Amino acid sequence: MTTKTPTWGPATLSEFDGVRFLHLDSIWVQGAMRIRKPDQLELEYIQRMCAWMLWRDEASLGEGHAVQLGLGAAALTRFCHGQLKMRTTAVEINPEVIAACRQWFRLPVNDARLNVVNADAGRWVADDAHLQTADVLNVDLYDHDAASPVLDSEDFYAGCRSVLADGGLMTVNLFGRSASFARSAQRIARAFGSDQVWSLAPTKEGNTVVVAARGVTVPDREVLEQRAATIESRFKLPARKWLRLVRPLPMSIIQAL
Repeated sequence: MTTKTPTWGPATLSEFDGVRFLHLDSIWVQGAMRIRKPDQLELEYIQRMCAWMLWRDEASLGEGHAVQLGLGAAALTRFCHGQLKMRTTAVEINPEVIAACRQWFRLPVNDARLNVVNADAGRWVADDAHLQTADVLNVDLYDHDAASPVLDSEDFYAGCRSVLADGGLMTVNLFGRSASFARSAQRIARAFGSDQVWSLAPTKEGNTVVVAARGVTVPDREVLEQRAATIESRFKLPARKWLRLVRPLPMSIIQAL
């Protein structure tokens, strides 16, 4: 029996007003990079995917292992590897995306701290070799239609939790024409526990970022505000705005668990 090799539509790019955009043979944007400022996180929802930093002590921000499931235009991978100086792994199923990021989006070649893996994210999190190996997990998994997350089951989110070390944090981008925040949030909460899941208000484009943790104690407001100020100063990210936008899960979702 032979296994059919998947075929992928071409990864294409467009440019507007100094920003380069990645597409997967459609109008939907898969990622972006400001050409003259490649280290800047251009898209608002990508910035919010870094909200995990609020839950982590300032002294340990650059420590440990960061994993991205879904490479996009490699913005989070470049940020974790280049600015936070973390050991970084990116898991991307589409080899066309990896090639495009290396050619057009300043993705470095693999080195001692960077490993870009051409693999299925669902299989990757289910592999026992990756149990409790990640301190940060960014999940942004969409195909060319961008209708809903490609992987969005309770089993998948349980696998994500199993990949996180104690005290680890996950951010998930929930977006799409067929996506349901309540449905996805319930699945995440069943895997992580409702007291370990928070969300930020949606962006104007409709992206809702969910933060989930494995055994994290939320510090008091004063500590969070200090962390936000440090993140803004060091990394030029709008962390104080994140703090205003973050909420526990709605009671309607918790009651439905």
